[in-house]
Parts: sequence; C-alpha cells; structure tokens
Amino acid sequence: MAKQNIQQVKQRFGIIGVSPELDRAIDVALQVAPTDLSVLITGESGVGKENFPQIIHQYSHRKHGPYFAINCGSIPEGTIDSELFGHEKGSFTGATATRKGYFEVANGGTLFLDEVGELPLSTQARLLRVLETGEFIKVGSSQVEKSDVRVVAATNLNIAQAIEKGKFREDLFYRLNSVPIRISPLRDRKDDITLLFRKFASDCAERYKMPPITLTDEAKEILKNFRWPGNVRQLKNITEQMSVIEHERVITSEILQKYLPKPEATLPVLASHLRESDQKTFSSEREILYQVLFDMKKDINDLKNVVKNILEDAASSVPLDEKTILHSTVVSQDKTTVTLPLKYEEVMPKKPHLAEIHDQSDFQEVTEVANLSLEDAEKEMIALALEKHNGKRKLAANELGISERTLYRKIKEYNLDKI
Repeated sequence: MAKQNIQQVKQRFGIIGVSPELDRAIDVALQVAPTDLSVLITGESGVGKENFPQIIHQYSHRKHGPYFAINCGSIPEGTIDSELFGHEKGSFTGATATRKGYFEVANGGTLFLDEVGELPLSTQARLLRVLETGEFIKVGSSQVEKSDVRVVAATNLNIAQAIEKGKFREDLFYRLNSVPIRISPLRDRKDDITLLFRKFASDCAERYKMPPITLTDEAKEILKNFRWPGNVRQLKNITEQMSVIEHERVITSEILQKYLPKPEATLPVLASHLRESDQKTFSSEREILYQVLFDMKKDINDLKNVVKNILEDAASSVPLDEKTILHSTVVSQDKTTVTLPLKYEEVMPKKPHLAEIHDQSDFQEVTEVANLSLEDAEKEMIALALEKHNGKRKLAANELGISERTLYRKIKEYNLDKI
C-alpha cells in the first residue's frame, strides 16, 4: 500500500526516480503531512526540494488553505521582516500604507521558506517566536497578532557549520527540524539519471516539435558516472542544450563530452606553492594568505634550528683545555641560547678564504666566530653554501636543509644576489 501511494505521488507531482533514498523521502513526507509538525528539508542545490512542501501541503488537512513559497535568499535583508510579518503605515521610509505579511495572509495554510539559512539573525528570532507561540508583531507596531500557519523550510547549507559560526540560531534549528527530510544528490541516485534524461529529452522534443534525442550505451555510462554538482537542474539544462543544438538525434560519448564541464572546473583552486600535505580547500583569499604566512614562519624556524644545530656541533668540536679562556653566547629571537667555548687565539681569527672550504666539516668550522648574532651567522652560512656550490641555489638549499623559496627570500634579504 505504501509503495502504491508513493507511485501515485510521483505521478501527481512529476517526480522521476526509483532510488530507495527518493522513495524514503516521499514516504516521510506522506507520514508527516497529516500533522502540524515543522519540517526541514535539506539537500544540495538542484535536487528538487521544492516538490516536497507541496506534497506535505496537499496531503494535509490544510490542503484547501493558502500555500506560499518564499525564497528567503532573494529578499533584501532590510525588507524581509516586512515581507514575512507585515508593517504599519509610516513604520519606515516608503511605508505609505499598512501591509499584511505572509504569516497573516497564509493563515490556515502552509508557508514554504526556501533557503531559510539565509535569514538574518534578527528575523530568525521573530520566526522562532511565531513557530513556538503562533504570535507575531508587524514592523512598526506594538500589537501582538495570531497566525495558524504550517511552516516547511528548506536549505542547501550545512546548518551545523552555520550554527558554529554564529550565523544560524541553534534553538530555531531544533524548532524547524521537528521532522527532517534529506534529499540525496543525483550522484547517489545513478539509476535515476537516465530516467530523468529521457523525461527531459521527451519534454523538450514535445515543446519544440522535434524528435527526441537518445544516448548510446557508452554515453549513458558517462552520464551516470558524472558527478553532477548542479544535480537535476544541471542535467535538465544539458539535456535541453543538446536537444536544441545537436543535429544528430543519437548522442554519442564524443558529443556528450562537449557539454559536460571539465572535472577541474568544479574543483576548488589550490595555492600551487603550498606543501602537498597542507593542500586543502580555502573559502577565501584571506585564508590562503594566512596559510602562506604560516609556511614562511615555519621555514624561518626551520632555518633557525639548522643554525642552532651547526653551532652546537661546532661547539662540541672545540677541545676544552687550559687555553680555553672565553665563551661566546649567541641568543636567537626565540630565546634559544647557544654557548660556544672559544680559544684565545680564535677570538679574532683570520677568516678562512671561501676557496679553502672543501667539505661539510670545513663549512661548519667557519661558524666558530665570537659574538655573531643569529642573523649574521645565518647570512654567513648562506654565503658560504652558495660559494661552495658555485651559486647553484638548489644544492645550497639542500645542504642548508631549507626550501628554495626560503633561500631565495634570504638571498634578497641579505643582498647576496651577486654570489
């Protein structure tokens, strides 16, 4: 009996599909329709959420009452309260007469609030009150009015994330979400894709008096395996495009590929210079900039650690005997202190010529210079590494244990471009 009812609903509202997820959503809508519970319909944009409020309304005791569908995202923030709850004459500039809102004119019926996640917080507070008490106040009025309206809401946003960011009231979510209905995306309903294509192709052919297009088996597989970020709406648009533009009525895989967006076009743009382990989706350019700055800071810290390790190795190689009369202390910006025991005759030594540096031990020995700041030691090491490798920056960066990007930045900072 339930399957028969579901099939009747599909025929009545023009719903195409055989997936269990779709049947389950329709069944929940039929079960909740006779009640007055609020319903929240969730799903990606283009999955067909607008059909389910109509099902709920038509199978409820309010079916003879008014039904209004409001797109909350398309109404300016400054007028949304007036649209929903009405306003008094003179309550704001342009209010030349008293106006009824949707909650007043839909009394005894059903109100479908699409894109409810786009409501401003002040309107959310008003909506919560009318859902809990059935009372509302017009803009510019102090008189409390009553309304008996069944509210069905829909959104394609992740409400949990919106709540965490403070963009959606948690109490309103629980009030709307008395009965949740989730509509699966088209990519999870692969068996429905070819059925929908055939329906759209037939409708388009009938509308424009032309033979309907069909798909080859290979084209069907491509169609079923495409991700469909725009869901049913995108499938319909592509089907209509091919129906009107293509002269051939049999659509091959080659023809179909011309109308499907390239996969990279649907992916978020990633910063190419980020480390592979750090690559992720960014919601704004500011987040990308922050990530770059954090990487630069990490590279600087890595370079400091390299300098510290080299200085410590150099210190450990100096023999402690009766000639050791002086200690040199190097303090970095991160409060790391390295104490080097230095021989008296090495306090002001003659620096070895760059041409005399042949191996890693020679490279480390040149760091035994007293009273060098961390920046001076860093500059000295970079210069020596570049000289050692004849200006080949990649080899120098590998020896220093830093990235080429950091080395380029340090070369510019210390004016070492001529090496």
